[in-house]
Amino acid sequence: MVTGGTGVLGSAVVRALNQTGANIALLTHRSDPPADLAARIGVSATSAEVIFGDALNRDSLRSAAEAVVRRFGVMHGLINAAGGNKPGATTAQDLPFFDLPEDALRCVVDLNLLGTLVPCQGLGRMMAERREGVILNFSSMNAYRPLTRTPAYSAAKSAVSSFTQWLAVLMAQTYSPRIRVNAIAPGFFLTEQNRYLLTDRDSDELTPRGRAILQHTPMARFGLPEDILGSVFWLLSPSSAFVAGITEPVDGGFSALSGV
Repeated sequence: MVTGGTGVLGSAVVRALNQTGANIALLTHRSDPPADLAARIGVSATSAEVIFGDALNRDSLRSAAEAVVRRFGVMHGLINAAGGNKPGATTAQDLPFFDLPEDALRCVVDLNLLGTLVPCQGLGRMMAERREGVILNFSSMNAYRPLTRTPAYSAAKSAVSSFTQWLAVLMAQTYSPRIRVNAIAPGFFLTEQNRYLLTDRDSDELTPRGRAILQHTPMARFGLPEDILGSVFWLLSPSSAFVAGITEPVDGGFSALSGV
């Protein structure tokens, strides 16, 4: 099961997993998704199912889990790739921190933190009952270093990393050590959620923020969606059988550079 599977990074993960022969359940909050949604992402309808479920509603997620069982028999893994920021929760010259609207802040925190925690409740229960499974959350570089201008997003992603550790311990100690919970922390990738911060709307030239990020990234480029796939495959596979509760950075060295 993949939440956020239509996003830039989530869809790359979905396509790569599907190419290995994995069956994919794409969670969507739309009650009437396009009939060709799987094809738009680039996966076969014979091995991918679009399933309705609200990542912020535990009951709908339980129904989604039942739909997965009906179609595929069992759910081996959950990837929580849903997330993002929004301009209304981002500080600007005409929108200082003290004036950020509560609804925008709440939306970002709900999407990133509760949009990870609630699916772990609604879908992780099946793993607890089977005593086996893998959960992979999407954190961010913001969990290592809170970035300027994005207070709600930085706080929420830090919470995702903390929650990943907490849930890893709970699952291993209370239910089964064969249930593993980890996260990846992508560095800077150009997505629809952050493009307005990193590139100029009219020219696609880098903004001062975009240039500063590349100056602090030793590999001197933004990430490509395929750059996360190695870590995703490793953390989902038996190769990481003794790995639990970590947040793996995929950041081109951003977290290693002190700036001095």
